[in-house]
Amino acid sequence: MPVKEIPKDWITLFPRDAHILIPTGMEDYIPSIAEVDLIPQEKIMLWVKLFSPVSNWTWYVAAYDPESKIAFGYVEGFENEWGDFSIEELETTPLPFGLRIERDLWFTPVLFPELKGGSQ
Repeated sequence: MPVKEIPKDWITLFPRDAHILIPTGMEDYIPSIAEVDLIPQEKIMLWVKLFSPVSNWTWYVAAYDPESKIAFGYVEGFENEWGDFSIEELETTPLPFGLRIERDLWFTPVLFPELKGGSQ
């Protein structure tokens, strides 16, 4: 599967609400989990960056199933690893002071090797 072209206006293309983790329309660009399984790691595009404002946890979305709201991607937390995670669970995770998991509104998609520390 060829890498989809990233629109020049990616940052402004979607709603500016950081608590909408996968905005409507964004899933049109993000491949399915089955598609990403066939891509070599160095060619995997990371489409979305999610983070906890109260810890060092970060989730990079490489694939997404809108029906199940399950994503596959690279997670930086206790360990840095690839895996599946639930967007619904991240949306409803209570954090201190009423904070929630957020989408980095300034993140633009990058290939995995371009991610800082992506060689891990």
